Amino acid sequence: HVQLVESGGGSVQAGGTLGLSCAASGSTYARDRGYCMAWFRQTLGTEREGVAAIDSDGSTSYADSVKGRFTISKDNAKNTLYLQMKSLKPEDTAMYYCAAEPDIAVGGGYCYATVKGNDYNYWGQGTQVTVS
Repeated sequence: HVQLVESGGGSVQAGGTLGLSCAASGSTYARDRGYCMAWFRQTLGTEREGVAAIDSDGSTSYADSVKGRFTISKDNAKNTLYLQMKSLKPEDTAMYYCAAEPDIAVGGGYCYATVKGNDYNYWGQGTQVTVS
């Protein structure tokens, strides 16, 4: 089993910077570190959208809408996933979720930001980001 807990959301003005964290834990996660981990976001009435993903080797992938502005990273020693967001826009306003799933079970083995949320079984509770 894998538990994910996000933190770091909040309100920021357009053009500002915000960082999110996602702490991972659980017996399954501790045993097998070969996970694709991703950030998704969702607004009311819309489908959850993949924002960024990072595989167990550290390769990253981004949605076109955030390329050059968002950076996904992870600290394996701390079991923590990060999303650094800069040059924020009002359209970045959403609930942000982190997700995890073994590499081989995501996107046919390709840990891309465009992979649908249905490929992930482990989710955090979400953290709100509001840009005004």
